Amino acid sequence: MPNKTFETDISNVLYINLTTKTSKVERRQELYERCIGGTGVATKLMLEEFKEGTDSLEPDAPVIMAIGPLSGIYPCCTKVVSMFRSPLTDEFGESHAGGRLAMAMRFAGYGAIVITGRAERPVYLSIHNNDIALKDASSIWGLSSTTDIGKILRTVEPVTGKRSIIRIGVAGEKRIKYANVNVDTYRHFGRLGLGAVFGAKNLKAIVISGDKEVNVPDINIYNDVYKKLYDQIVKTDLMEKYHNLGTSENILPLNQLSGLPTRNLQQSFFEYADTISGEKFADNYLIRKISCANCPIGCIHIAMLKTAFAPSHEFEVIHVSYDYELLYALGTNLGILTPEGILELIDRCERYGVDIISMGVVLAWATEMSMQKRISSDDTLGVLLKWGDIKSYLRAIDLVLESPNEFYSALANGVVFASKKYGGEEFAIQAGGLEIPGYHTGLGNIIGLTGGVRHSHLDNAGYSADQKAFKNGLSDEEIIDLLIYQDDLRGVLNSLTICLFSQAIYTYDTIIEALEAIGIKKSKNELMKLGRDIFMAKYKLKRKFGFSLDDVKFPSRFFETATTNGMIDEKRVKKAVEMYRAKRGI
Repeated sequence: MPNKTFETDISNVLYINLTTKTSKVERRQELYERCIGGTGVATKLMLEEFKEGTDSLEPDAPVIMAIGPLSGIYPCCTKVVSMFRSPLTDEFGESHAGGRLAMAMRFAGYGAIVITGRAERPVYLSIHNNDIALKDASSIWGLSSTTDIGKILRTVEPVTGKRSIIRIGVAGEKRIKYANVNVDTYRHFGRLGLGAVFGAKNLKAIVISGDKEVNVPDINIYNDVYKKLYDQIVKTDLMEKYHNLGTSENILPLNQLSGLPTRNLQQSFFEYADTISGEKFADNYLIRKISCANCPIGCIHIAMLKTAFAPSHEFEVIHVSYDYELLYALGTNLGILTPEGILELIDRCERYGVDIISMGVVLAWATEMSMQKRISSDDTLGVLLKWGDIKSYLRAIDLVLESPNEFYSALANGVVFASKKYGGEEFAIQAGGLEIPGYHTGLGNIIGLTGGVRHSHLDNAGYSADQKAFKNGLSDEEIIDLLIYQDDLRGVLNSLTICLFSQAIYTYDTIIEALEAIGIKKSKNELMKLGRDIFMAKYKLKRKFGFSLDDVKFPSRFFETATTNGMIDEKRVKKAVEMYRAKRGI
């Protein structure tokens, strides 16, 4: 039989229209030469595909997924960039996911996928090399568990080669504004509501696989570079944190530094941090560590949750992935004292398919509103929201998904929407419309979240700039300069779809060497210019979507609770925003 494999082409873009049920492939070599891949290519494609004035949940709203030239062939180059208009913030949306998706796209032969339109009824996309089909998803629409959906699709789509399954849960179907997309069970396109966009398109899932080959110009040179990278990852301590305790290691240090948001940021430390620390989870609940495809780190930490479901010692055992952001969002931010309680809450959110950071912040705001008696028991349908009450929070999550009244419908739209409707904007802890991650470290974090292209801590690691300021006493201008440097560097890393955990490995010099080994020549100046250009292109999109730093409002809670670097004055923050804006030219 003839060999079915042939060399993949990273410059192939697959365009799919769900309305017309058509697809086409275009070779966009010039696009990849100019933008390299990942976030650079996705930004350019979004600028091409987005029609002015299109709402995030309209059929014409595009969804872009893109990988880079290092995907699938170098360790830790595991991410896929998704880009869309966010239904949560109504502006620029971008989310990254690991798992097997980058490798599956690479070996199926696609550097990017562009999805537009809306199917008449629930469908899933089946992509196997060059075979592309829309298939009926009515039987899995409404299933209560994203895990079960994955199991079913693995059964009905048996393939060889590298395969990935991404899918939405009930939250996406119901267009909860912070619904996510589950990727290979333990990874996600988490923030900003891509799951709701899938739901609006009647797109339940995508199954993608491929068995094509990747060729390199000189296998010996490539092998030498690969071995050098691999040895740095596994034979030094640069990545040890992520394998050992994972990001949950951050709980105790951030708590000690008063940078850990607690009870809706009423405090920046949690007096019971020892009971839910990364060490506590690892010693008593961790059962295994797994990796994304082509990554040797093993940073995905899986805990065992054992729950009774009937008398006579009848138990159910489930596996739950956890990390620092989840321990903050459904732990310290809600005053939960036990790992079991946090794992129960994580599992409930995972089954529905919602972003856990957003859900945690929404519930924390609702708890404070309830305790201040600014909402009634009629609003909460009798659920008594109070810190540390696991059963009440489980019930509240169910009700957010059901949205049986105006209050829970408001919670399903995010903390900005809910606080505008019911009050409490002063303690709705968000930046740029997005519920904040687990850092309250100082000026760098606040400016980084506010000015960052997607209002994420991963835009520029503002918390890291604050840690440097805490140790070395940096000026505000030096903090801003660090943010701008990271803005641009991460534009490069995310165009190559390198996991940001491995930033210490993939320096500019290493990136240049890795690219040259596969036939791509780039200088440091060219890469740095690319990072700046990507940032500006994203701000062009943000302006198209209506974002302006003039309109940013800060919750006063930011300035009422001490940070790692002490109390922060709002006037200082506003002055720093203007400094950032001037230096960036935005």
